[in-house]
Amino acid sequence: MNEPRTPRLGVLALMLEAYEPLFPGITESQRQYLTNVLDGLADTAEFVFPRIALSREDIEALTAQYNRDGLDGIVIFLLSYAQGQYLVRAMQHNHLPLALALIQPDETAGAAFEEWELTVNQGIHGSQDCANALMRAKVPCAFYAGSRHGDGLRTFLADFGAASRTVRALRSMRIGVIGKLPGMGDVVTDDMAFYRKLGPEFVYDSIGTVTRCCERVTQAEIDARVAFDRSVFDIDPQLPPERHAYAVRLYLGLRRYLEENGYAGYTAHFEEFGADGRYTQLPLLAASHLLADGYGYAAEGDASCATLVAAMRLLCGEANFSEMYMMDFARKAILLCHAGEGNWAMARRDRRPFLMDRVFNEGGLSNPPTPIFTPEPGRAAVMSLAHVDGERFRLVCAQGEMLDECGLPKCDMPYMFFRPDAGVETCVRRWLELGGTHHEAIVSGDWASRIRLFCRLADVELCEL
Repeated sequence: MNEPRTPRLGVLALMLEAYEPLFPGITESQRQYLTNVLDGLADTAEFVFPRIALSREDIEALTAQYNRDGLDGIVIFLLSYAQGQYLVRAMQHNHLPLALALIQPDETAGAAFEEWELTVNQGIHGSQDCANALMRAKVPCAFYAGSRHGDGLRTFLADFGAASRTVRALRSMRIGVIGKLPGMGDVVTDDMAFYRKLGPEFVYDSIGTVTRCCERVTQAEIDARVAFDRSVFDIDPQLPPERHAYAVRLYLGLRRYLEENGYAGYTAHFEEFGADGRYTQLPLLAASHLLADGYGYAAEGDASCATLVAAMRLLCGEANFSEMYMMDFARKAILLCHAGEGNWAMARRDRRPFLMDRVFNEGGLSNPPTPIFTPEPGRAAVMSLAHVDGERFRLVCAQGEMLDECGLPKCDMPYMFFRPDAGVETCVRRWLELGGTHHEAIVSGDWASRIRLFCRLADVELCEL
């Protein structure tokens, strides 16, 4: 799985061509001003800024160029006033996420200001014109208005770059689907509506596709990965080496299955492995390793959640899969865990995860080696992507804290206690009211602003709890 790369953003810097005869040199002066601003933000994104757009023709040509070059998004800057109408045709043919950042050269109006200074600082009403035109053309756009100094602009552009890169990735994403749990209604979606709205393609594969990939794994590959496991896990002394090696074979086979098909993630119903007759274990270690590798994953055939996990990984750096098990009123938290899968790369840093020889009878197979850990405490978000109707999708998202809690020594699954900012009762009640699903993606850190931008650009309804 490729690591998230630096976003590439095209710059539409707008001003009227008519200003140059009135103020000779103003165009070059504003070009240099914005170049200096962007140079100071080079750590947030790679900015492509060939020239100022002085006309409708310039706007349309630059927008077309950015689309041909496959950039991640476009950022509009008003260098003075410019007409919003001139954006419309270009944006009707634009396929890149869009942002408008309103900044200005000066922080305050000075006593020495003349018409030149007023002209270069008057991007505010051009931004209003452009924003209104985009709204009426139903073009999604993210907005920033504020100082060019400090962290505000830097944070916005970093968030927009990550969000636009994620939206673009979704449009070409492929998710492998291996079976589905019958009757699990909230994971059922209209695949074509999902495809039209967000872009991912769900590809339904047989278990034989995975089997063939597993059969091609070599002993040398297994030995190397077992050695890696021993470097990152405390290994259960009761875990037989042959059982560990078999779990590693499943992981390497599933990874090959994802790599060879160009999948960003997958979902599997474990009963497919139990019913097939060729497997002696469920691939719990495989799912955990693949999450740590950066692939999207969800259980029971939930391709929507697997997509969400893959997207959140691109957006926020790491992502996990789990579900809510119970409300814990004593801890003022919600206990999350699942069958045994979990992104161990998000485990707390002060103790190594434990690879357990776990007794687990689902599917009638032998003990699956299972990583046991709790996550690093701190800010986090838990979210689900619900299909409301038609092409309407809703991201239900709870912000809160992962507790510094390891109080379930007999729990043989990765688990976590999440304390929602809204409180347990309010969070769960609102989750039910909004139709949030029972499979969730989890991210660590405070990514609220980035998640908001992603939803705005993807045209997904965001419900924050």
